[in-house]
Amino acid sequence: MLDSIITGTEITLSAFFICTAVSLLLGLGIALLSMYKSSYTQSFVVTLAMLPAVVQVIIMLVNGNIGTGVAVAGAFGLVRFRSIPGTAREIGMIFLAMVTGLATGMGYVILAALVFVVLAAFVLALSRLRFGCGDENERELKITIPENLDYEGLFDDLFQRYARSVRLEKVRTSNMGTLYELDYRVVLKDGGVPKEFLDELRCRNGNLNIVCGRVASREAL
Repeated sequence: MLDSIITGTEITLSAFFICTAVSLLLGLGIALLSMYKSSYTQSFVVTLAMLPAVVQVIIMLVNGNIGTGVAVAGAFGLVRFRSIPGTAREIGMIFLAMVTGLATGMGYVILAALVFVVLAAFVLALSRLRFGCGDENERELKITIPENLDYEGLFDDLFQRYARSVRLEKVRTSNMGTLYELDYRVVLKDGGVPKEFLDELRCRNGNLNIVCGRVASREAL
């Protein structure tokens, strides 16, 4: 059942079309899996959908030729220098697409489908269980204050009123040292960001910039 449909070094037309069709279907499935509850770009998901078929054709062309295999490995090694940094999720999906293409390129179409089904179910289950997700009410709060204010304890009473927990992540200077930018991680008591909270912060920091949003580094599966 898990045997390869390619026997020997000869690749028949029927085997090629079967492998390519499976690669395209699984690539489309991987692209849909990558889009699930995640931000994405059209170029990335289209590339992800075609990647298994591309890898499959490359493996078929190599098919026992050691010299060609070494050349292809070198070409794959250069790809990373022409790519922008990706998220952990995107890298994982690229690896899944490449594994799928490797399997179909060697003729193991059923094995490729099983690998996709198992890993897709695993990823979806972790996503449903919110595995690795922190508190939904956690926010990144950036407050700009003038240099003449002591930020230690400046907002403690407001944090006690509106937040369950507060952690000062970093402090940096800006505008030639005339301003301080405070970066907090706060878990708010309510789901949203109360307007009163921001208004009272503005009164303390001299109406300078305040940015409050979801933690950018946290991604849902």
